Amino acid sequence: MDAAANGAESLVHTLLDGGVDVCFTNPGTSEMHFVAALDRIEGMRCVLGLFEGVVTGAADGYYRMSGKPACTLLHLGPGLANGLANLHNARKAGSGIVNVVGDHATAHVALDAPLTSDIEGVARPMSHWVHTSRSADDIATDGARAVLEANAPPGRIATLILPADTAWNPVGRAPEAGSAARMAAQIAEARRRAPAEPEAVRAAAQALRGDGPTLLLLGGVALQPHALELAGRIAAKTGCTVMSEFYTARLARGAGRVAAPRLPYVIDAALKALAPFRRIVLVGTVRPVGFFAYPGKPGLLAPPGAELVTLASVDQDLEGALAALADACGATSTPPAGIPARAAAPGAALSGPLSPEGIAAVVAARLPEQAIVIDEAVTTGRGFGPATAGAAPHDWLTGMGGAIGFGLPVAVGAAIAAPDRKVLALEGDGSAMYTLQALWTIAREGLDVTTVIFANRSYKILHGELAGVGAGTPGPRATDMLTLDRPALDWVALARGMGVEAVRVDELGAFDKALRDALGRKGPALIEVVL
Repeated sequence: MDAAANGAESLVHTLLDGGVDVCFTNPGTSEMHFVAALDRIEGMRCVLGLFEGVVTGAADGYYRMSGKPACTLLHLGPGLANGLANLHNARKAGSGIVNVVGDHATAHVALDAPLTSDIEGVARPMSHWVHTSRSADDIATDGARAVLEANAPPGRIATLILPADTAWNPVGRAPEAGSAARMAAQIAEARRRAPAEPEAVRAAAQALRGDGPTLLLLGGVALQPHALELAGRIAAKTGCTVMSEFYTARLARGAGRVAAPRLPYVIDAALKALAPFRRIVLVGTVRPVGFFAYPGKPGLLAPPGAELVTLASVDQDLEGALAALADACGATSTPPAGIPARAAAPGAALSGPLSPEGIAAVVAARLPEQAIVIDEAVTTGRGFGPATAGAAPHDWLTGMGGAIGFGLPVAVGAAIAAPDRKVLALEGDGSAMYTLQALWTIAREGLDVTTVIFANRSYKILHGELAGVGAGTPGPRATDMLTLDRPALDWVALARGMGVEAVRVDELGAFDKALRDALGRKGPALIEVVL
């Protein structure tokens, strides 16, 4: 670490030494010395988000695609609170993030100024580690600890609170030599994943050799290509079925890759999908449960009496666990099962009325190699899985925590982490309104993101949920709480107002052309699909 004049500069140097070189920011007065330090010290890419939920969601997307933490810069307790929904999603996704949250100068806290709050209390529910730096001399140690915490598997949320005077006060201690090399070694150790227990491997192998159907249910990094290939070998050898949890932080999909169909979201469909299995082997996931409670329906989705066997938890070495299981089953050299063929390209432009099935066919046909799909399409996109299984190889990212408004911010982070890959964000109109400010960041940074807004002008999912919980038929007041009309949202105007070129389509052929055009060029684009 280079010499630092003040605490803020010490923290920037520490973050860079720890490989944290992207900062998603929405700063205020208390963070100005940190802003100045970011300006003076080379090496940190700083990306402004116009709402804190964009900032935290972008950090989530960045980790999912890069495998390393970014930092956020947030303003006091209210700023952190604005970002909590997407920190919840990031925590559930196992994304490592270092939050830097400014606080009032130490002496000012006692005055109970309007923005004074319990920042540690706000941070704890969505953080694995929370700490307040007490002096400029502590910041290097505190920052290094935050970086190590964020790197611990599967990825953790570390929140470091930086009082303004701690940032502006001079550092009294000279930095130690070789801190970058030392931190690299510490990070490598922090990222080390524990192997699966031998007994867990034996139990899983025994379950796969048992009578009756067995499911291999995958999550976490078990959904990456090499791990999926191992799962496919095990399936080919034992006859088990391979599936993934419904919400996936990053699922490798497409032609040539072992398919792991997602467990259905709708509880009746999930119960039906799991009903045949006498045993479920869990790899990087937990027992399958319903997203909500519904009257008269079970919360646990596994069939009554089904045996649940955990091979490895999400923070363990999942690929190594699957390799050990393949060896125990004699499947190491078995050709993998469940690899979809490449979907045939349509001979002509697709056309006809818009429908989820037709939209999925267009996406499958036009998706470029190694695209990153961010899925917050909600009701429109719920059935896209089978139709896109044979698309070009790609990654599919969903909201792990269920808090809506994750899609556009995660697209920002994913595009910055993987600038050579096309990002396709599939968004419901209601969900997109939570964090539409991300479009401005996409435009400002010139990110290669194509956004598709499915404009059914309704919280369509809630119509189904109203029926699902037995709440009856919606009357006029309930309908007003579930619809997005009067006025209808104009996504073309909203996008253009933030610098993103946009078109509106209401027919499948027009969508096909618009998607081909957008995916065929670099840079931001938005397509409003009126349903």
